[in-house]
Amino acid sequence: MQNFKFSFLFVLFSLFITSILFAQKDFNRADSLKGGLTEERTWWDLKYYHLQTKVNPEEQYISGSNTIQYEVLESYHVMQIDLQKPMTIDSIVQNGEQLEFKTEFNAHFIQLKGDQKVGDINELTIYYSGNPRVAKNAPWDGGFTWKKDENGQHFIATANQGIGASVWWPCKELPADEPDSMLISVNVPKPLVDVSNGRLREVEEHENSRTYHWFVSNPINNYGVNLNIGDYVNFKEKYEGEKGPLDCSYWVLSYNLEKAKKQFQEVPRMLEAFEYWFGPYPFYEDSYKLVEAPYLGMEHQSSVTYGNEFKNGYRGQDLSQTGWGLKFDFIIIHESGHEWFANNITYKDVADMWIHESFTHYSENLFLDYHYDSLAANAYVQGVRSSIQNDRPIIGEYGVSHEGSGDMYYKGGNMLHLIRQLFDNDEKWRKTLRGLNKEFYHQTVTTEQIENYISEAYGKPLDKVFDQYLRTTQIPTFTYRVLGNQLLYKWENTVERFNMPIRIFINGEPEWLEPNSKSFKALENLPENAEILVDPNFYVGDFNLTE
Repeated sequence: MQNFKFSFLFVLFSLFITSILFAQKDFNRADSLKGGLTEERTWWDLKYYHLQTKVNPEEQYISGSNTIQYEVLESYHVMQIDLQKPMTIDSIVQNGEQLEFKTEFNAHFIQLKGDQKVGDINELTIYYSGNPRVAKNAPWDGGFTWKKDENGQHFIATANQGIGASVWWPCKELPADEPDSMLISVNVPKPLVDVSNGRLREVEEHENSRTYHWFVSNPINNYGVNLNIGDYVNFKEKYEGEKGPLDCSYWVLSYNLEKAKKQFQEVPRMLEAFEYWFGPYPFYEDSYKLVEAPYLGMEHQSSVTYGNEFKNGYRGQDLSQTGWGLKFDFIIIHESGHEWFANNITYKDVADMWIHESFTHYSENLFLDYHYDSLAANAYVQGVRSSIQNDRPIIGEYGVSHEGSGDMYYKGGNMLHLIRQLFDNDEKWRKTLRGLNKEFYHQTVTTEQIENYISEAYGKPLDKVFDQYLRTTQIPTFTYRVLGNQLLYKWENTVERFNMPIRIFINGEPEWLEPNSKSFKALENLPENAEILVDPNFYVGDFNLTE
């Protein structure tokens, strides 16, 4: 029990720290440059990256270049590229000419020389170097992790969702614009191995080092790009999925091979459940990889990182306190769920991170539903409510790279579970989840797009439900009173015109009600001494005025 308390408190502490870090309201110019649609970003559309990085583990130093191909949308001659200190841009070259640039905070404004004609595809190369920021507590406090394994070999990885990919490589740090494809070339000393995103095209042998070339054939978000460097061994399997054979490749430290072969049997179970609920795995062309990392884990596209100690639960503990959280490996299920929600469907602005985390937390629930039953799933999603803080809204501030509350996980997942109850049947809900991944396949989206799609699938507006759970900290209260043979009821503690239906049980029999937030409604012919129970699948408060 003491170990559980430590893990549980650690998760709460991590969410609390995240909330503190991103709760500031006094935004400045640096925030706007990082998260905003500046004129120097919007005139060009990102097409392709070739990121080259040489890693020097002994010096914790990297150097390399990033070649950027882009399409000109409007004729303009200043381009914003982002790279965070202490990394430095050494030079920028286009068409064989050195380009000048000015720096403001972590944004670098490049003065282009050549014509930028609308419709043209141009490219430039940025050379960079430095000692990248060391992650203090990856993946929450991101950067490079420099460790050594049990054999004394270097064990290195990147994780940078919150702080941004520009913490170690120059890029367009704007979630709304992703490259259509990408080549990642990483040079490491022998005998180390690099595992990055996509498929391994080639390994170049040098006298004392190797260069690994990984190609990503699909759009990829910046924070999903990663390096994993270590004394890796590899084993593989094929999963017969909805779109045919899916290559699954596993990379682990040499002495963990047997543990991994046993624990990673979870992957086919994950794929079976998620392809059922969400549709085909979104990156068949790039394969699925699970890569051991020196931190807990992260959803890097087609290169999911894993550090859950080859245990079920969250490092062997059940975050729901129901027992169901020990039926699966939390990191394999949660981080792989992000392949659908984060990597396939990606937010345009960090403020909408709930699209990633709410759906993916909810995927844990759906995994249990698929492999066990709805009772297990219901117990799990209700069990995690003890972690909800209701400290601030789930949606953050737009245009300044500001995340909302950590409640985007557990409260957001409970909101989705609640919405599922409103649908006529589970098949209609399943078609909605699959439809989201089809409609917004490989796209960046806004909250409005997701809200509208779900509302249309439901058949009625759900805007007040989304407003309540995403934009306030208020939990709606179902207030009721028994008066003779009448049940009087209404909503309280809600946004204006909140009108969500709710299911209650009267003497064990289900009854749907449609309260409003203005005045009491009445249900007639209530049985004498009736037992009233609000369906616990609804994340609401309830208050009996009779008592």
